[in-house]
Amino acid sequence: MIFFGNKSRPFDWGPYPLERLKRDPRITPSESAKPKIDRPNGRTPPGGVLAAAVAQYHDLFRRLQSNDTLPPKAPVPDDLGPRTTDLKGFGYFLDVAQIGICEMPENAWLADAAPLPHSHAIVLVQRHGRMPEPENLAHAWCKDVAEEAAELRAFEVAMILAQYIRSLGFEAKAHDYAKGLVDIERLAVLAGVANRAKNAITNPYLGGDFSVTVVTTEYEIASDQPLAEGVRNGKDLGYWLGFNGAVPGLEWRRREKRRSDLGIYPMEQVDRVDEPTTLVFEDEVPRSPRRAEFFMRARFGDLGDKAKREMARMPTKTAFSMAIGNLIRGMIPYQDGQISPGNPGYENGEANSKAIKSLSYFLGSEITGICEIPDYAWYSHSVDGASIDTDHRYAVVMLIDQGYDTMEGASGDDWVSVAQSMRAYMRGAEIAGVMSEMLRGLGFSSRSHTNAYSDVVHNPLVLMSGLGEMSRIGDTLLNPFIGPRLKTVVLTTNMPLEPDKPIDFGLQNFCGSCFKCARECPCDAITWGDKSIFNGYEIWKPDVERCVRYRITNAKGAACGRCMKTCPLNKVVTWEGPIMTRIASWFGVNQRWAKPFLIPIAVWLDDALRHGVRNPVKKWWFDLEVVDGAVVAPRIGTNERDLDLDHKIDPEEQKIAIYPANRMPPPDQADPVVVDRKEALQVILETPVEALARRARAEPRPEHCKPTPPVLDEGERFRGLGDGATQWVGKPGEREPSAN
Repeated sequence: MIFFGNKSRPFDWGPYPLERLKRDPRITPSESAKPKIDRPNGRTPPGGVLAAAVAQYHDLFRRLQSNDTLPPKAPVPDDLGPRTTDLKGFGYFLDVAQIGICEMPENAWLADAAPLPHSHAIVLVQRHGRMPEPENLAHAWCKDVAEEAAELRAFEVAMILAQYIRSLGFEAKAHDYAKGLVDIERLAVLAGVANRAKNAITNPYLGGDFSVTVVTTEYEIASDQPLAEGVRNGKDLGYWLGFNGAVPGLEWRRREKRRSDLGIYPMEQVDRVDEPTTLVFEDEVPRSPRRAEFFMRARFGDLGDKAKREMARMPTKTAFSMAIGNLIRGMIPYQDGQISPGNPGYENGEANSKAIKSLSYFLGSEITGICEIPDYAWYSHSVDGASIDTDHRYAVVMLIDQGYDTMEGASGDDWVSVAQSMRAYMRGAEIAGVMSEMLRGLGFSSRSHTNAYSDVVHNPLVLMSGLGEMSRIGDTLLNPFIGPRLKTVVLTTNMPLEPDKPIDFGLQNFCGSCFKCARECPCDAITWGDKSIFNGYEIWKPDVERCVRYRITNAKGAACGRCMKTCPLNKVVTWEGPIMTRIASWFGVNQRWAKPFLIPIAVWLDDALRHGVRNPVKKWWFDLEVVDGAVVAPRIGTNERDLDLDHKIDPEEQKIAIYPANRMPPPDQADPVVVDRKEALQVILETPVEALARRARAEPRPEHCKPTPPVLDEGERFRGLGDGATQWVGKPGEREPSAN
């Protein structure tokens, strides 16, 4: 509710108060008795570069539908209630607006379709994106594409849900308007997410501004009842105030009234500064190869055989992440492509920036910023050892929220953790992929950079584009409105843009006084000490090796996000959050003078109110593990951590392994380069004061800032991962040979 938040609302109820609408079971036999319909003639496809990009990705998702042989049945309960909670929760986790379920009547199959032996239908409703204003350049791109863009999002979710159900050992198939086998409108009525109105269907909260896709399945789940015929408008007082913990109608209206290029969070209220709030010695920051990333080092065998084996398994360690990963892999070959010839125009950088931001929000970004790309933010070499050209000037950086409610129900390192990361990575890849394809259609060289395949280091771009500040977590930046629960995707381009400035919302003082993430880290990888200078950056240096090892080899869960789960800034600060949280956030952003007084109180109060413990109302998922392709009960168990208020480490006694640039593996080395942790524990970094004094004396950068050079000539570089991995990795501009 608008004053108290939604902590008591089960996540599988969704953001809209569907549970408050009147139902009429008599509609089911009436709809089920009507004759089958022929396949609709279809909508006239809209023209334009955005429509073409959306259509390309929609076609790609259709081709990714799985027809693999089903694995053995998973140990899911016979009770239909938990089954339904699990499926609806997964759908809402993937950000659909509404979900309804019904039994599958014979007349719901199209007249020209061969019916499948499926008993149930899951109907997914996706709200249309907010249309840019007519004076915004993005209006011309988006004006006829709202239906198709929302359907792409809904079909993406249908694809993943179908894949998930299949991984449990049950047949399932995703259906869309153009190529599906079902009468989507009839199923929407039967599932209680729409009413018939003349020649169309309407929704009590969305009117006609929504798109629908369907999953049919043999998996038995609980059905919803159809809406009563008189239910046309659900926007009563309870809707506006958010009764039962639903998102208040006042929050939906607040979002609609904001200018489209501003997004839903008031980033315009945050102080902008000329330089980041942490020191960056740009002339000392080395360009590092992708081979040096610790997850990549684990894949190459640098962390040993166990870590290598578990790294290959981690993305498919749960049925959720396995289903999401299918789409992530499928989009890799489309991150780059051919540029349309001709003069692109669009010389006004300010107007272009507004349009690009509006487009990103239309497609689903949470928060977007723009910066010029510093040279050091480019990787020096790709994963196959090829050198990377710095061929784009601007970066469009987008944040994707990992999902507050799901994190509320989790420990942070249980079986849903890896899916939280991968869902955000997948959504970002889709948004940036569509945008870069559209910009290439306008004649601009553009490329999306995802977790699966990136030529740029994301953190410095988040910092320079004004989307976050460096935090005690170390390699994670915090945003003033969504805290640390973010993942990033980057689009680089030569389209003229106007950069944003870095931000200052007082985080350095906050993290300097708060040790909660360090206290709650299950492997003590976050420092209790002060900041140091690492590879040209001022940073609270974490033990990245220890962190990565834990996330990869976590035996009672998949990956880890304990630091995000327990951070005091992991809150909901819009009108769907508690009023005191919103007030505290407003003071933190707009009344910075009060922070020295408020920070100690805020940190103490966060523990006193038990923020960071698991909320069982929000747990929607089954704890299941994938072993050798079969979904089974976790072999060892499930992490069930809550707060550890007594845990503390003396900073002088804490051991942090440090691997600076000169201890990176060569960028073209396919064989394992085994880490020397004992040596890494002996590395001593400069303090910021020492580094500033050295630079004042005009002394050169430390030797450890100089990266390890390649060992082979360019023509001899290895290709691929060198370990038989199946994930394709190519150079910029290349496409996977098997891609259509």
